[in-house]
Amino acid sequence: MRHSEVLIDRAFEIGATDPRLFGAFVEHLGRSVYGGIYEPGHKTADPAGYRQDVLALIRELGPTIVRYPGGNFVSGYNWEDGVGPVAQRPRRLDLAWMSAEPNSFGTNEFIDWCRLAGIEPMLAVNLGTRGAEAAGRLVEYCNHPAGTAMSDLRRSHGWEQPHAVKFWCLGNEMDAPWQIGAKTADEYGRLATEAAKVMRWVDPTVELAACGSCGRNMPNFGRWEDVVLEHCFDEVEWISLHTYLNDYAGDTAAFLASADTVDHFIEEVIAVADSVAARRRSRKRIKLSLDEWNVWYRTRRPRATRVKPGWPVAPDILQEIYTMKDALAFGGMVIALLNHADRVRAACLAQLVNVLAPIMTETGGPAWRQTIFWPFAHMTRFGRGTVLRALVHCETYSAVYHDPLGPVDVPVELPAVSYLKLAAVHDDGGVTLFMLNRDLEGPIRMQATLRGFGPLRVADALTLHDADLEAINHRDAPDRIRPVALDGVEQNADGLRVLLPPASWSVIRLVALPRG
Repeated sequence: MRHSEVLIDRAFEIGATDPRLFGAFVEHLGRSVYGGIYEPGHKTADPAGYRQDVLALIRELGPTIVRYPGGNFVSGYNWEDGVGPVAQRPRRLDLAWMSAEPNSFGTNEFIDWCRLAGIEPMLAVNLGTRGAEAAGRLVEYCNHPAGTAMSDLRRSHGWEQPHAVKFWCLGNEMDAPWQIGAKTADEYGRLATEAAKVMRWVDPTVELAACGSCGRNMPNFGRWEDVVLEHCFDEVEWISLHTYLNDYAGDTAAFLASADTVDHFIEEVIAVADSVAARRRSRKRIKLSLDEWNVWYRTRRPRATRVKPGWPVAPDILQEIYTMKDALAFGGMVIALLNHADRVRAACLAQLVNVLAPIMTETGGPAWRQTIFWPFAHMTRFGRGTVLRALVHCETYSAVYHDPLGPVDVPVELPAVSYLKLAAVHDDGGVTLFMLNRDLEGPIRMQATLRGFGPLRVADALTLHDADLEAINHRDAPDRIRPVALDGVEQNADGLRVLLPPASWSVIRLVALPRG
């Protein structure tokens, strides 16, 4: 049995988690919208067509902000196609996903859905085939009160009050060769700067995110962020970053270790952004928006799983089925996000329903939770507060992580991977520990010393664990993988003594005892 010593001191703060850290993503891709959040005629659908069974699961999952409408889709999207009377909206070919887009769901429907779900909207503008003028007109349509062509157009469509959208993405993955209208860093940096100026002139309250490179394994990663921010540093508050983990190599230990590459990725983007600030002698600090992150590999190849012939509407593509093993790697990503809460101020799980999603549906049928639902729900429930810098002493192992999907497949050597990956979040009510045991064979006996909190008691102790790491949830067994009570939690004079099961994700919530 392995042992770990953990020290958590109330004074060792990383930073407070921003509410936007707990975000998700809805794209016009596959069955994410049609048959996902929106299915008129479904037995649970309300008069607007929103599936209430899906909405109930989304409320349980707890996302706070949702990015829309893409993703790759946005780089060929005319936002005007998705507003106005539904019967008059055009049907288009979506070149991003080789499908047909009926445009029966658009900006206003998305905003209404967000309001119904209690979620902040995050909108992306098309900087692939369009530019500053179209972006400015969309901001005017959404945010200007009245008395102009675009604001009055919105009002004529039935939305009298402005949508007041604050967070805007300046395009999507603009360095990617698969992106419609892909650009060089200089081309994109100039365009993003001009679009940002126009959008902010229309509404000075908006917050703007520039596109970072679409991945850490892109040949121009780092240089892209540097050049783009040289252009638009003064016009944006955010830089985006995207990352997905996979187990194409069939090496579970390396797959779970790969969560540490998310820490490295975040720190590298911070370094580049701060170097731009340093050259300007600026105290401004660009915030990070990790607005695409997840585990994704089975449906990324072959191409037959990514598109369907005949230009169908809402084809069943990119419907990743998540295993217990995937939930563990996903939990490691959650911990990486929390431990960088000082600079990663927004994040969007890609995606929300059906496409690379924690929630799956059957058209006309039920909805259920995938395995990755649970670490995300734990984060949104227990992760709001101040993240503390935990000192973890544990045995380590070495791993080599392969990601063969990018243009550059450079094996990542991870020479000292702690078997225990941990984050601690403190709030007024107590402290929560998020723990990933990466030992595939045995438990970890953890002693956590807690200083500066006063008397605490264990309120929740949950674990996600299964002897079959390939186990999944599906329509006929929707609860095969779900959290259960974590046994073997003992409080002692210093804090906690815990036995973490092998290959497990665990959460312990401690609450403050009344004084006196």
